[in-house]
Amino acid sequence: MQLEAITWQRMAERLAGHLDDPAGAAGTTGETAHEQGSWRRVGIDGAPAAGTGDLAGHLAGALRLRGRPVLVVAAEGFLRPASLRFEFGREDVDSYLGGWYDTAALWREVFGPTDPGGTGRVLPDLWDPVSDRATRSPYAELPPGGVLVVHGPLLLGHWFPFDLSVHIRLSPGALARRTEESARWTLPAFARYEADTDPASAADAVVRADDPRHPAWTGVRAR
Repeated sequence: MQLEAITWQRMAERLAGHLDDPAGAAGTTGETAHEQGSWRRVGIDGAPAAGTGDLAGHLAGALRLRGRPVLVVAAEGFLRPASLRFEFGREDVDSYLGGWYDTAALWREVFGPTDPGGTGRVLPDLWDPVSDRATRSPYAELPPGGVLVVHGPLLLGHWFPFDLSVHIRLSPGALARRTEESARWTLPAFARYEADTDPASAADAVVRADDPRHPAWTGVRAR
């Protein structure tokens, strides 16, 4: 895997440019998705220690400078209630991999409205893990031509319909160092995710971020 040193800001600009490039818009015939009035969906995948929200924020800023409406959605806002997450204990790896995130709600409230012919009416979050209550957030209206950016862990194992996906990878050592002590029980879950899903192969772009001050990436790879 060939990697190019880059800043997070420059990476975001390159990703935004790819989304505006007709050649990067699947199914287009010379028009960008913006001109067609359809939505683009971007996934930024990585463990919590990888800081996916930071790249999502940089990308949102770069897109807005290009005149694109953007909505950023954190997967953490779609955690299931504690009674379901902790049904088999607070540190159950199988539950973390398959039962912590409400993927059905993400399909229904986030991806469905941005399908062709959708309403663009997206629920930005559903559940507050701190209070363990519904957030009751209002729906956000993402106009046609807008970009939906979803970020968080374990995103590439659910067949979510991303037009562009980025995986922020940490080596096992870096992941262990940068994961909070209380969350280190999740490390085997991310090892299994790497082995079973192979997100570095599934993603359109891979970022190596063992040192977050000096990221490197593959660029957006041709598929």
